[in-house]
Amino acid sequence: MTELVVVGAGVIGLACARRAQRLGWRVTLLDRDFEGDRASHGNAGGIAVSESTPIAVSGFSLKAARWLLDPLGPLAIRLRHAPRLLPWLRVFNQVGRPDHFRRISRALAALNERAMGDLLPMLDDVGLSGQLHRRGALTVYESEAAFAADAQEWAWKRELGVRWSAVSMDALRQLEPALAPVFRHAVMLEDWAHVDDPLNIVRALRERIRDDGGKLVTADVTALSLDDPLRPAAVDRDGRRHPGDRLLVAAGAWSGALARSAGDRVLLESERGYNTTLPAATGMLDREVIFAERKFVATPLAIGLRIGGAAEFAGLQAPPNYRRSDALLALARRYLPGMDERDARRWMGHRPATPDSLPVIGPSPASKHLLYAFGHGHLGLTQAATTGAIVGALLAGEDTGVDLRPYSITRFQKANPLC
Repeated sequence: MTELVVVGAGVIGLACARRAQRLGWRVTLLDRDFEGDRASHGNAGGIAVSESTPIAVSGFSLKAARWLLDPLGPLAIRLRHAPRLLPWLRVFNQVGRPDHFRRISRALAALNERAMGDLLPMLDDVGLSGQLHRRGALTVYESEAAFAADAQEWAWKRELGVRWSAVSMDALRQLEPALAPVFRHAVMLEDWAHVDDPLNIVRALRERIRDDGGKLVTADVTALSLDDPLRPAAVDRDGRRHPGDRLLVAAGAWSGALARSAGDRVLLESERGYNTTLPAATGMLDREVIFAERKFVATPLAIGLRIGGAAEFAGLQAPPNYRRSDALLALARRYLPGMDERDARRWMGHRPATPDSLPVIGPSPASKHLLYAFGHGHLGLTQAATTGAIVGALLAGEDTGVDLRPYSITRFQKANPLC
């Protein structure tokens, strides 16, 4: 029996570890804090199979510039972090070019179109299939102009296989009567789903791996070692080595530094997301609602209504600015009147973001025994089971069912990763 060592116990690392375990591999999970909070715990809980276009603003439009001037707007960059962000932004700024945009969209769609088919068996394996709710999601618009501005993207998504339909205002009121009557257009994303609580999935995967003989080792991994080409090792802060027949890096926003220690360049940033969960507002909505102009979402989790969104670039060390959570909550009050805010809980998490919105999945060019699975941005929960299936196929030496070239870390070795 061969051993897989996985660095990172978020939903991506756990999904990959469980898939490997079911294929007969011995699994060791390394994480600095297995119970600690992470993006896998506090995300919006959506299975966003419709999100098959890159998150980029072509040429940093005037709208994006206005967002940057608002410290509590949907996009913020802390000044101290700005110089370090420039190489990432340089690539991000090119993603909106039509040729790049369409190629990246197809690569995202290739993962998302199989996401539900891979997710259902994973949830069944850990006894959580009943916590998935396939009720679609609604994108709502306050203005004609905003809806018209998105028309081309909606048409493109339909070409990519996304199933959506326009919703009349009468139908919207019947579907979600708690919404304020201010919206002029709505779109139903028919294949979207949401879960009761993303933390439940993390815990269930972790316990199933442990119960089936997997080892969970508390270790703050700071580097990778390829001294033995057949047994790569993770090296922790105390100098301990953790070798395996295969080594998988799935450490979320912390994966970039680890990859660089093995000689692999990557552009990876923490796109910090904020939310507030309202336990007393459970049941206010029936499905996830995406507020198109305001760039935030509301999801009806079993643990409460979760109001989340926004993007902040401040690195991994800066303290949270929970005024951003408060600003999202203030927005939600406009659209969900009567929302019960008792016992509100604020949260911030580090989304691992590449500038092209594509994850890094596949082997290192330095060693086929070193694998990567990180950089899923907003789609970690959505793409976790599919990433696990791909990694499992790589471990088994089988066809992955998807062209891995768009997700290879080697794209960052080029002068322009988009070429």
